Amino acid sequence: MSTTQPRTGPQFGLDTFGDVTVDRHGVTQHPATVIRNLVEQAVLADRVGVDAIGIGEHHRDDFAVSAPDVVLAGVATRTERILLGSAVTVLSSDDPIRVFERYSTIDALSHGRAEVQVGRGSFTESFPLFGFDLRDYEVLFEEKLDLFAKLLAGGAVSWEGTTRPPLDGVTVHPATESGRLRAWIGVGGSPESVVRAARHQIPMMLAIIGGPADRFKPFADLYRRALGEFGHAPQPVGVHSPGHIAETDDQAREELWPHFKANRDRIGIERGWGEATRDQFDHDIEHGALYVGSPETVAAKIARTVTLLDLDRFDLKYANGPMPHEQLMASIELYGTAVIPQVREILAAN
Repeated sequence: MSTTQPRTGPQFGLDTFGDVTVDRHGVTQHPATVIRNLVEQAVLADRVGVDAIGIGEHHRDDFAVSAPDVVLAGVATRTERILLGSAVTVLSSDDPIRVFERYSTIDALSHGRAEVQVGRGSFTESFPLFGFDLRDYEVLFEEKLDLFAKLLAGGAVSWEGTTRPPLDGVTVHPATESGRLRAWIGVGGSPESVVRAARHQIPMMLAIIGGPADRFKPFADLYRRALGEFGHAPQPVGVHSPGHIAETDDQAREELWPHFKANRDRIGIERGWGEATRDQFDHDIEHGALYVGSPETVAAKIARTVTLLDLDRFDLKYANGPMPHEQLMASIELYGTAVIPQVREILAAN
């Protein structure tokens, strides 16, 4: 259970799934290189003033990171102020106790900067890999989230369910120095998921990867209303959306498009989607969930979203396909040095 903090304005983070990248010549990089580059990206984000970095968990060959907590532990030793989190930890196929232990350890390494975002994940490859049956999809997440919420509350935990042996007064170690571990629930936008997040009194991160932000305002409103109906204190609301920043709008679109298409088309083949088209890509930039363009363009769009949904956090998913490390670094630098300051100026003016 999180402790409500005084609100001092929204935070601005970055997320990555550790997409396997190409170099400047289009040659696919080894996953080891991608992971080392990811650490450098996080170090840059820390240096240019980004508030948080989130690293996703996948178990497939187009993403390099299967153990985000290990990468974050490495980042902890190279950074000073940035929050270090997952995006997301697939709780259904993990052990809630081990998740808590790993992230409380990162919290110790980073002097209190760890946060864990739990969710179902957008892929299911971890289920057969770790011996879970997809027919148990719902009960695994429900029970493991219930246990994880009890762990967040601190102290001795007693719990009983159907997916693991019961616990009777168990204390999990190490404890965090602050007495709590920051946590979020990643939500795709179903009312049931929103109410579940409110019931467990855990901050909600809305994954808006398609459509305009205003379509998701009812979910933010529902979450806040449900918190009140459960008798809980207000909790933060965040949004995670994809994007890319360059010096000009045209440069940002041209840099992102081939990599965005490669990523979307591979997933589309697996899920029966049609091929990504340039018209749809441009439409999603102008009217949907892609935050792509110059610092001025992206800042204006983020500010609108933050205002519309009254957000406490906005996370830009800056890696979207096999884009080269150098372009990712340039986007991160512009996000920290130009976009975030402009967003804060717009919000202050309003």
